[in-house]
Amino acid sequence: MATYEGALRFPGERGPGLRVRVDLTGDDVVVAAGNGTIAQWRREQMRIDALPDGFHVRAEGEEIILDVNDDAHFAVDLGLTSAHPVLRRKMSAILRERGH
Repeated sequence: MATYEGALRFPGERGPGLRVRVDLTGDDVVVAAGNGTIAQWRREQMRIDALPDGFHVRAEGEEIILDVNDDAHFAVDLGLTSAHPVLRRKMSAILRERGH
C-alpha cells in the first residue's frame, strides 16, 4: 500500500479542489492536507465508486470525490473490483504485472 497525491472536492463543486494526500498504508484510509488530517475512515465503513470524474467516497453520511494522480494503482491498492472501462483496463495491466 502507498500514499497518493491528489485533489478532494465535493459533489457539484467545480475547480481543482483541495490538494491532499491519501494514505492507504494501514487499516484506515487517511486523507490529509498540509499538516492536518481531514478524514480518517476504516475501510469497512467506506463505499467507494470509481467513476470517470474520480473516486466517489461515501462514509459517515458524507460524500467526497478524490481525484488521485495514479488512479489505477490507487484502485488496485483499495481492492476495487469494478470501475469505468478506461480505469478497468489500466487496473488489469497492473494486476498482470503483479502476477495476479
